[in-house]
Amino acid sequence: MADLLFIAVTAITVGGAVLALESTEMVYAAVALAGSLFGIAAFFFLLNAPYVAVFQITVYVGAVAVLILFTVMLVRQEKWMKEATYSLARLFGILAAAAIAATFALSFAASRLYDLPAQQNTPTFFEIGQLISTNLSPILLVLALVLAASVLGAITLAKVEREEH
Repeated sequence: MADLLFIAVTAITVGGAVLALESTEMVYAAVALAGSLFGIAAFFFLLNAPYVAVFQITVYVGAVAVLILFTVMLVRQEKWMKEATYSLARLFGILAAAAIAATFALSFAASRLYDLPAQQNTPTFFEIGQLISTNLSPILLVLALVLAASVLGAITLAKVEREEH
């Protein structure tokens, strides 16, 4: 059952990423990106890391993807919605992506990660929160400032001078 769930989450994550890259409409690309980021959060749930999974959903799906979606809807320039052109560069890009995926699969198969024993004492939700709020609080503050800067950048991009008729 866990293998089927892993395969389904993998299909959602990779499918969302491919749709985000290959979509000609920016709104659909932003929705596909949100789906892919949600798939990453599902991986964290499968790894028994609910705190990181909820953080992934809150920050990336809830904030960044929605921010991108609203920025695209506000700016909405026609130059972003170009017709897809199939060229030799796209073929090389697909071949490079397949080569990278094959390299990852072969390196994982050769790494013997599946032979490692399971961790005996996993940290609890409270212990992770205590670690973040004490030792890692400067890192969390820097991440909050980076997220705030990205929000300000998106607002600046969304501010378009409109012609008065």
